[in-house]
Amino acid sequence: MQNDLVGLYFLKFLTWFHNLLFKKIKMNKITRIILVVVVCLSIGYMSGVVTRSAITTWYPTLVKPSFNPPNWVFAPVWTLLYLMMGVAAGLVWDKINLDKEIVKKALFFFAIQLALNALWSYLFFGLHNPMLAGLEIIILWLMIYETQIQFAKINTIAGYLLVPYLAWVSFAAVLNGSIWWLNR
Repeated sequence: MQNDLVGLYFLKFLTWFHNLLFKKIKMNKITRIILVVVVCLSIGYMSGVVTRSAITTWYPTLVKPSFNPPNWVFAPVWTLLYLMMGVAAGLVWDKINLDKEIVKKALFFFAIQLALNALWSYLFFGLHNPMLAGLEIIILWLMIYETQIQFAKINTIAGYLLVPYLAWVSFAAVLNGSIWWLNR
């Protein structure tokens, strides 16, 4: 029930965000950055809601590799990554008047990877399915990579801001695969 509500709110949130991005509303760069940061942190929060109960019940029962970080590491890392993602997307969004089609394409990839990011939490922690989450994280990584390429074409700093995210998801993919392998 709780996961269904999170999913419903997530879809409503994405619709609202899409409308906000592409309507002719006058905003400055800082406002755009703040809005996208809030969106990213909200997605992270919703993913955390799905994750929370599994962290104390299901996740401790799994065999994990020696390089698995302690649980307390994940929240600050993801918070920083969501902040960087939001700043990057805000910088790109600020260029909407220069080349609308290229910016829309980049933000489309950004929205897809953000949705896939949330989906991974649901697959791994909500459904307790490391194999399916492992397959999905490969698609997520490819979408982050494409987003990074698109962002770098528009704003070099925005492209660089996604590199730590790409690195962390690379690590997460190895961790996810290892957990699946150790618990199959």
